[in-house]
Amino acid sequence: MFATKFTTALLFALVSSISASPINVGRGTLAIWDPTILTPDAQTVWVRGQTAEVTWDTSNPPSSVTNPIGQVLLAKGGNQGYGILASGFQLTDGSVEVTVPSDLEPGSDYQVVLFGDSGNVSPEFTIQ
Repeated sequence: MFATKFTTALLFALVSSISASPINVGRGTLAIWDPTILTPDAQTVWVRGQTAEVTWDTSNPPSSVTNPIGQVLLAKGGNQGYGILASGFQLTDGSVEVTVPSDLEPGSDYQVVLFGDSGNVSPEFTIQ
């Protein structure tokens, strides 16, 4: 009787430890796409309060984009805390129109950051 209970308990413990063991689950390769920003570029001048266009290269998207929904942020001097200029657009569109905030101080060290799968930063440009 004791041997049966012991064997049952041992078998139960063994099965429990096997089912609780971690398993290696392979993940598929993630297709990260960080398209090059075409505009604004170093020659671009945006005017506060007016509309402007951000464009990027869509010539080589992967077959499966991890996050196809884009967002454009404004940065100044490397600080990305200047707000969201656009969001909710398809990265495959290749462009989005934005309104340049009217309360910005003029400067030549602004950049836009394009997010979707990955972040990509434009060259510095001017806002007047």
